Amino acid sequence: MSGRSFTAWAAMAAVLSLAPVAAFGQDDYTAPRTPFGQPDLSGIWMNNSATPMERPEQLAGQATLSDEELAELTQRIAEFRDNEQAGDLLGDRLIQQALGNPEFQDFDVITGNYNAFWLVERHLDNRTSLIIDPPDGRIPALTEEATARAAERRAYLAEHPSDGPEDRTLGDRCLHFDAPRMGAGYNSYFQLVQTPTHVAIFQEMGHFTRVIPLDGRSHIDDDIRQWAGDARGRWEGDTLVVETLNYSPQTRFSGATENLRLVERYTRISPDVLRHEITLNDADTWTRPWTVELLHESTMDPIFEYACHEGNYSMPGILGGARLEEQEAGEQ
Repeated sequence: MSGRSFTAWAAMAAVLSLAPVAAFGQDDYTAPRTPFGQPDLSGIWMNNSATPMERPEQLAGQATLSDEELAELTQRIAEFRDNEQAGDLLGDRLIQQALGNPEFQDFDVITGNYNAFWLVERHLDNRTSLIIDPPDGRIPALTEEATARAAERRAYLAEHPSDGPEDRTLGDRCLHFDAPRMGAGYNSYFQLVQTPTHVAIFQEMGHFTRVIPLDGRSHIDDDIRQWAGDARGRWEGDTLVVETLNYSPQTRFSGATENLRLVERYTRISPDVLRHEITLNDADTWTRPWTVELLHESTMDPIFEYACHEGNYSMPGILGGARLEEQEAGEQ
């Protein structure tokens, strides 16, 4: 977990929270060039958007909010933000709670969660979902095979939640976090560095760097699998396109299998905004591909170290708690 001073950013967020989508980009904008002629995407970028991944049911058929609706939703969030657990302010929970959806109430009433004072201020724009395709702003339906896999995994974890560390997620074990990171508000910063032949994307979450070749080389052999997959980049005009294959079966990026084909498109659309489109295509998981649009804003804040293993007190606690539950069950 990292910390940073957000006084200046909080003031800016108060303005951005009521800004329409058009404020993020400039139709006639041309990105500056690096000394070697590429569009300059370098710098530190942040994703603190509170726009939900999926469009809430109350907003079905509505791709954007009016300025009045946006102001009302922002006010609802301001009324409860400081008293909430951190887990209630991340992901889609923030908006879903502001809309009053009961299934998103009470993040963790048993063990609790971090308090919220250390979280960066999140902000809204007029969009009602980060998913821009399908047009309904929802993750496509699972295939029959994926539905069966998910049910089997849920059943196994219900019986074996913590037999050993292998039953926990890669994040619980401090081994790997999704890359690219689509979550917002919690270590959701990254730094992009360019050379003529490579792009390096250093992700704050997990303290992880992807080094992506731009020289046209082919992907690695199909039988070599990696947690972050195997990424290759190319330029299409002013857009950096990154295609990633060869995922490990253990990765389960957004629930996908190792056959996931992930395509990212990075385009600088104003001096301070980098559009990041992510398309997930896995016919073994979803009935169709789907695309997310993230709008990363530039920042002068530094990247902080994510020292996960050094402070991973949760793992012995999780396993110790599981052993205690087993002991109590045996005594009964």
